[in-house]
Amino acid sequence: MIPLRPLPAVAPALPREPLWRDLVGEVLRRERQAQGRTLKDVAEAARISMPYLSEVERGLKEASSEVLAAAAQALGLNLADILALAGERLVSLAAARSRPRSLGSSAAGGHRSVRSTGPAGSVGAMRPSGPMGGVLLAA
Repeated sequence: MIPLRPLPAVAPALPREPLWRDLVGEVLRRERQAQGRTLKDVAEAARISMPYLSEVERGLKEASSEVLAAAAQALGLNLADILALAGERLVSLAAARSRPRSLGSSAAGGHRSVRSTGPAGSVGAMRPSGPMGGVLLAA
């Protein structure tokens, strides 16, 4: 069978919009691994089950704010640190999605840790980069 008209070209599909639970899980896992800690260690410190923490890290479970705060505290962070890092990742992924593909630039999607030690070894404050602290506003 020969079509009467050429079939329309299919535009390349954009990657799916990231889910918040995936981003938060990615941040938790990256921070835990950066500290060289095991799932068991962090789960015990946070007083949550190891299988549940694993599911949260893999983006399979949507953790409550209480669970996220406990996991953050077990990692020596606070809830704001976890949410800010996940927000930064979301902004970088959104920018990569909207960037024209013909530029040939690499999609950075940079990962950074909030842990910076001061003179007493305490966790330093985050310094947001860019206008409005890395918040992307779109109309």
